[in-house]
Amino acid sequence: MPQVIDQIFPTMYVSGEILDALLAHGWRRTSDYFFRMNISAHGEDTFTVLPLRIALNEFRLSKSQKRIWNKNADTTCRILPTTINDEKLLLFDKHKVRFGETAPESLSVYLSPSPGNFPCTNFEFDVYKCGKLIAVSFLDIGSESTSALYAMFDPEEEKRGLGIYTMLKEIEWSSNNKKIYYYPGYTYKEPSFYDYKKNFHGLQQFNWEKSKWIHFPKKGFSSIKN
Repeated sequence: MPQVIDQIFPTMYVSGEILDALLAHGWRRTSDYFFRMNISAHGEDTFTVLPLRIALNEFRLSKSQKRIWNKNADTTCRILPTTINDEKLLLFDKHKVRFGETAPESLSVYLSPSPGNFPCTNFEFDVYKCGKLIAVSFLDIGSESTSALYAMFDPEEEKRGLGIYTMLKEIEWSSNNKKIYYYPGYTYKEPSFYDYKKNFHGLQQFNWEKSKWIHFPKKGFSSIKN
């Protein structure tokens, strides 16, 4: 039985270098807290938590990702320091309906009161179709790495694969800005809602016992089929 890791701490300002170090040791951020855990319980089910990252020099689009990229060629993406406005709050309310009873109460669960620069630099990726906001994702910016914080989209545009598309836009920005790693967040060893994160080239997982990153072995890990 592995030792249970369940840690959390509030933070003030975090520099790009410190953010890199935290991410490299399996930490994640929500609002103005950092946390890490190797076990997650949902009801009677227990899951093994796997922190993931993508080595950007090894990344390439899969066939399905190319289809999603092309499907959204009619959209525009604006990348800006993160702010909160009524347009984003309305999109959040639309998106959270997908989660039923487990839906987050508000964007403040993920974003601090000064989301663009506290506790670290954060950019928003705003996807528009014909002038209408249909998706937004939020990306923490380190010196050598970036970390996906949260994404939301209009359920009416679900067939576009906007959750994956905003990840691809974040990866593109990270590569263009000479970052080394992109952290898509946690997944589970067992089949779960987060299986989509397992389908990227250049993927690595954090080994809790050895405290180091290893190649993600796609064989031996189950996925829920879409």
